[in-house]
Amino acid sequence: MKNINTRRTIRKYADREVNKELLDRLLAEAARTQTMGNLQLYSVVVTRDAEMKQRLAPAHFNQPMVTGAPVVLTICADFRRTTRWCEERQATPGYDNLLSFLNAASDALLYTQTFCNLAEEEGLGCCYLGTTVYMPQMIIDVLRLPRLVMPVATITLGWPDENPPLSDRLPLAAFVHEEQYEDYTRERIDAFYSAKEALPENQEFVRINGKETLAQVFTDCRYTKKDNEAMSATMIETLKKQGFL
Repeated sequence: MKNINTRRTIRKYADREVNKELLDRLLAEAARTQTMGNLQLYSVVVTRDAEMKQRLAPAHFNQPMVTGAPVVLTICADFRRTTRWCEERQATPGYDNLLSFLNAASDALLYTQTFCNLAEEEGLGCCYLGTTVYMPQMIIDVLRLPRLVMPVATITLGWPDENPPLSDRLPLAAFVHEEQYEDYTRERIDAFYSAKEALPENQEFVRINGKETLAQVFTDCRYTKKDNEAMSATMIETLKKQGFL
């Protein structure tokens, strides 16, 4: 059993099935999470088949946990189901727009986090793949997602076969603002980030990337302006194809 203070991202999984009864229970319990208008603007595609996981892997830069996990869950912002409901009930839907996507994406991400919390309480391990929004069209094609359905999150799921160290976190004062937003001065940045920058693993991260600061690793190597702009263009084009723009 885990709690939120000891949660770890698990990328290596034991050769042990996640049985359907357990998974279905967790998926159902997660549906108690908050949602806009009680519409549950999400869908989950469950992937267990090895060949399907192989087809999904390139969309996630072939990270080994995609094919190594017993289960891969793709959580989608879904306004198609609600739209079809309206069409079948003499109502005229108007959900082919950016606001509707944002509402559905919020629902989907809230559901995702609730599911992860529940799964980890059962002793399962999860890895949240941020790569889902990098090449969404590939995922759409593999999973045959129709109009008004957009992948926003992917979770690999299984029984842990590792016990990695806890990730560092910024102090509470770094992200909680009382009454009004307090902007970040040099002094506040130094206070909030000095401990993270001093961690041996982060100093090694800087060294192996040939950079002077940890921030440069993120701006120059991991999340570059060029890549962010290219993937933003891809996201906009995909949202158009899926009917949200």
